[in-house]
Amino acid sequence: TPKILKKCTLPLTAANEVDYIVTELGVMEVTPEGIVLLETAPNVTIEEIQSHTEAKLIVNSSVSSME
Repeated sequence: TPKILKKCTLPLTAANEVDYIVTELGVMEVTPEGIVLLETAPNVTIEEIQSHTEAKLIVNSSVSSME
């Protein structure tokens, strides 16, 4: 079940306080435009990350792989 959702389904205690999301699959930045994929883990594809994320990711041409 995706943990990164389009909309929070739990009560919010601190809205708009998250700037980055770091998981075992990649690093994402939360922006007013949406969630931007910054880096992928080694051997993880952008498609794999998107399949585990309900929210549509913004993918720029500058996505790099973590070292």
